[in-house]
This record gives sequence, structure tokens and C-alpha cells, in this order.
Amino acid sequence: MPELPEVEGVVRSLAPAATGRTIRDIKVSDTIIRSKSEAKEAILKNSSPEEFAGQLRGMTITNVTRRSKYIYFHLEKDGEPYLLVSHLGMSGAWFAVRETGEVAEDKFRRHIHVIFAMEDGGLLVYADIRRFGELRLIREEADHPPLLTMAPEPFDETAAGHFLSMCKTPKYAGKPIKETIMDGKVISGCGNIYATEALFRTGIHPGRKTGRISMLRLEGLFHEIQKVLAEAIEAGGSSISDYRNINGEAGNMQERLRMYGRKNCPGCGAETKRMTIGGRTSVYCPKCQH
Repeated sequence: MPELPEVEGVVRSLAPAATGRTIRDIKVSDTIIRSKSEAKEAILKNSSPEEFAGQLRGMTITNVTRRSKYIYFHLEKDGEPYLLVSHLGMSGAWFAVRETGEVAEDKFRRHIHVIFAMEDGGLLVYADIRRFGELRLIREEADHPPLLTMAPEPFDETAAGHFLSMCKTPKYAGKPIKETIMDGKVISGCGNIYATEALFRTGIHPGRKTGRISMLRLEGLFHEIQKVLAEAIEAGGSSISDYRNINGEAGNMQERLRMYGRKNCPGCGAETKRMTIGGRTSVYCPKCQH
């Protein structure tokens, strides 16, 4: 699943390609139309394909920003603001092209689900291989309350204090630290890949209970998460599976990862171990992490 650095990479390339453009029409795939007819919520949330297209026609994209792992399309129509919230799920991807044949890689071309036809003749295309992503049109963040519960951005000055205070609460003190730092209410945008890396770099076992880690070590862990996320942003994210930016380009952070997906510890050479935490596989060194 794309994490904060991958989503940041998409936004940095998507913003200049989309800002200032007006949506002429929307085309939704037959797969999504069929899903909606079966009362399923694939990709389009709280809206039928007809309602979604009708609402977005004539809207102008005024900006594209990121909040945690979400992409925010800021829209305007008849002087009124709107917000299109996009989550990439496991395999979502955006492409700015002149025609769908330009979409990079056949696996994405075969899974195009929403096409935004722009008044200037170009297209913004949303493809999603596994269809776990979402598009949700609202007026403001408050219209979808879960957006309001997200932790501060990890680079905000309030983020460290928020993280430390959340770790002290009974809700998180008894949880494994890996599960705690993957919770978006504790830290925004840190998922399995970068949580694995930060824990290895600070020598903390992913299964250690949050409440049994000293404040000094927790503070060090938070700053390591910041460093790992910043490094990943600079590297264009990690293209472990289906992550691509809007030009179809892959990131290269996966080449710098020291623990995620490794069979042996780069520090001591020991064989790495795996355990399931919060439904995700955690890789760690049994000698270097405690």
C-alpha cells in the first residue's frame, strides 16, 4: 500500500498537471457500474456513477495537496468549494495523458476505472488493479469525520508531542509498538515499510509493548520515522509492487531499505524473523532489535 512518501510523489507530479484545469466529463468503467448495481462501494464512495459524473462536470481543479495518505483535489464550481478525496488503496494510480493508450504498463491500462476528460482535451485517469482505492466527493473535511481524526503531519512541529502523548494513553500502551506507529491517529502516513525501517534503525523489536519503551527511546523512534519518510520522499518512494507516479515512473527507495523484505540483517548477518502484527507481516532482526 502506498505510504506517505509515495502519495507525496504522486501529488508533486499531479498538482502541476491538474491545477487550473476544468472537468468536461467523467467516464466510469463498466466494472464499477456493475459493482454499484450490486450495492457495492468499489472506488466511488457514497455516490452512484451518474451522480459522481454529474456533480464533477464543470468543476475546476484549483489545487492538489496531500493529507497523510490521502490526495486532496480542491475544486470550485459556481464560486463554491468542493473536495475530491482520493485514497490509492493497494494499487491505485493516477495518470495525466492525452489518451488512455499512453497509460504506462498494460496492468494499469486494463484496470482504468475513472476517466476525467478535461476541457483542454487531455485526460486525468485513475487506474486501480485491486479496486481497494477510493474517490469521495465532499464539500469539506468535516463531511467525512475520519479525516478529522488523523494525526498531525509528521513534519509539523506538533507531531512529536502528539505522538508521545498518544503512546502514554491506555489505548496504545498495551499495543505492540509496530501497531501503534502504523495507526494514522498516532502518526500520519507511516505504514508497514517505513515502520519496519525505523524500528530496525532504532533497534526496537516490533512486538515490544509501547508502554514498555522509555520516552527517550520513543522520541528517538519518532525522529527516525521523520528521517526515513524524508529520505523516501527524496528517493521518489518505494516501488515494491504497484506504486507509480503519474508519469508511470517508479521510485527507488526500495534500493535503500535495510530491513524490509530482507532475509539477513545488514548489521549482524543473522537470519531475519517474521511475525504478524496488526494484520501485517513484520520483519526484524532477533539479535539487533529488542
